[in-house]
Amino acid sequence: MGIFDAFKDAIDHFGPASVVDILTIAILVYVVLLLLKGTTAMSLLRGIAIVLAAAAVLVRILDLRVLNWLIRNSLPALLIAIPIIFQPEIRRFLERVGRTGRWPWPGRPQYDQAIDIIVDSAVSLAEARHGALIVLEREASLEELADTGVRLDAGITPQLLESIFYPNSPLHDGAVIVRENRVLAAGCTLPLSDRVDREHPGLRHRAALGITEGTDAVSIVVSEETGDLSIAASARVISRLDGARLRSILHSLLLPASEMDRPGGRRLPRLTR
Repeated sequence: MGIFDAFKDAIDHFGPASVVDILTIAILVYVVLLLLKGTTAMSLLRGIAIVLAAAAVLVRILDLRVLNWLIRNSLPALLIAIPIIFQPEIRRFLERVGRTGRWPWPGRPQYDQAIDIIVDSAVSLAEARHGALIVLEREASLEELADTGVRLDAGITPQLLESIFYPNSPLHDGAVIVRENRVLAAGCTLPLSDRVDREHPGLRHRAALGITEGTDAVSIVVSEETGDLSIAASARVISRLDGARLRSILHSLLLPASEMDRPGGRRLPRLTR
């Protein structure tokens, strides 16, 4: 049967059930990509796809029967392995659906309640000169970094943030990771930037900058020595902020891109090194 005959046969058997079948597969593929977007698992999935594609090409060109048999019989094992490998991403997806009751559209983390609480807490900590480092997760998952600290999964409140960063408290020296409107973990260890700011050479500022060099997260840091408020994003930092300016920048960074492009919408501020 030629290609034309195969195409004609497919058209003849195409019906409403075929449409449902195609849409179901498309939705499943979309959900998988949504689960993995912005995570380290996406690199793993890309590597698996490249290896399988290369193996399929070799089988086709060189007629490697043993490799062909191995690829065909490895599908059941892959169906079992994939949920195990991508368990953190699947769990995160289902938790977000169950917690918010909304479909977690990519690029739209819900920070409607958290911004004001974080700003007010940061200002209070700055006035008291209590050092703090708060990281806001966006599309890139911070699950691995959250595992370096103490899991809280608690509703965000000023009292919680200020108690975490109270001097000599057990979690004072680590970073707080915030996911949407909840504190995911505290006392977390972040990667340090190789760049040293002459104005703020401390570890908190290097960690605040380091996390934004490898992810799309936004970090807020309060200097313990000077009480200075800073914000870092996209490997750049703005220092010497007040509460109003910090709130404005956070709204701009965390607004969906579609809302920024509307007339009168907030634009992303220019962050300088």
